[in-house]
Amino acid sequence: MSGKRDAAERIHDFLEVDTGLSENNAVLEATRCMECVRPKCTEGCPVNINIPGFIAAVVKKDYAGAAKILKADNMLPAICGRVCPQETQCQGRCVLGKKERPVRIGALERFVADWERKQGIVTPAVGKPTGKRVAVVGSGPAGLTAAAELARYGHSVTLFESLHAPGGVLTYGIPSFRLPKDIVRDEIDQVLKLGVDLKLNHIVGRSVSVDELLAYDAVFLGMGAGLPSFMNIEGEGLNGVYSANEFLTRVNLMHADSFPDYDTPVIKGKKVVVVGGGNVAMDASRVARRMGAEVKLVYRRRMEDLPARQDEIKNAAEEGVEFICCANPTKILGEVTVSGIECVKMDMGKPDESNRPIPTPMTGPDSTFTLEADVVIEAIGQSPNPL
Repeated sequence: MSGKRDAAERIHDFLEVDTGLSENNAVLEATRCMECVRPKCTEGCPVNINIPGFIAAVVKKDYAGAAKILKADNMLPAICGRVCPQETQCQGRCVLGKKERPVRIGALERFVADWERKQGIVTPAVGKPTGKRVAVVGSGPAGLTAAAELARYGHSVTLFESLHAPGGVLTYGIPSFRLPKDIVRDEIDQVLKLGVDLKLNHIVGRSVSVDELLAYDAVFLGMGAGLPSFMNIEGEGLNGVYSANEFLTRVNLMHADSFPDYDTPVIKGKKVVVVGGGNVAMDASRVARRMGAEVKLVYRRRMEDLPARQDEIKNAAEEGVEFICCANPTKILGEVTVSGIECVKMDMGKPDESNRPIPTPMTGPDSTFTLEADVVIEAIGQSPNPL
């Protein structure tokens, strides 16, 4: 099946961890597809890709045909094949998963997209110009997808991005060892080749006014969800406390891990505590490990309740991240800079609507403990960016 670089090697760089499927393994995996008449996998895909169709093309080794089928509904297959949450979407609906391992749809999508990149990517045709103008605000996954679809219909699309690089979370949020930046650049280039006009460093209300946007025939708002949530506990204002969003942006977009070669710094902690249990928490933990830190991840529920992808949890553990579950921070310690974090042990109660136990703080003399830390990274969720 797909390979993976050894943890002892990969912990020292930001190169991609998963090496992907070989051609033989891709074809073998594709033959497992049952070609369901009413494919649940397609129902589980947010953009309704013809999954049995592209997999059938892989079985025939018609990789160009498979790529064409994929891009009929998704212009970002190399990205989605790597970072889409297939466990809860297409693969989570695969009927094989009821009795055995589901078809590795994401890995097959990546294989096809990577094959096409090596052969030369074919840009889909666009429709006859409609004369309609559309403004798309935000060049993250939603904005790129909307821009591509609208351009293919023949509309004139202008894509506004507030930062100096396009891609949104694909660029600033997801580390290169999960999603190489050349993959992101190549797929963004394909969107632009459809005729999309990209305008960087354009902030709505400053570089472009609301009235200017309203002069378009339609406006799509895809600003993303990068506004971080905080725990609202004592000590969050200390030096060395970061939201995961800020920490990852400094490293991924501004190369803070290479300061002073680049202008943006970040505190390189020796003992880092990451709070949270999702994919962003795993990303922050694994980045901190690559920067030489001892990393502890604190999560308020059990290990089996972690919402992150299973492969990312496994990768983090392999890379030396220590998981401290059933615990929740109550106070960040320090005077000017972080020196530690105080936590309370959590008891697991009845399941909530997500079928995970509701955590409640324990009481008593042994219910609290302290972890040494010079950096604390909060990865407990985010909300939509304001316009």
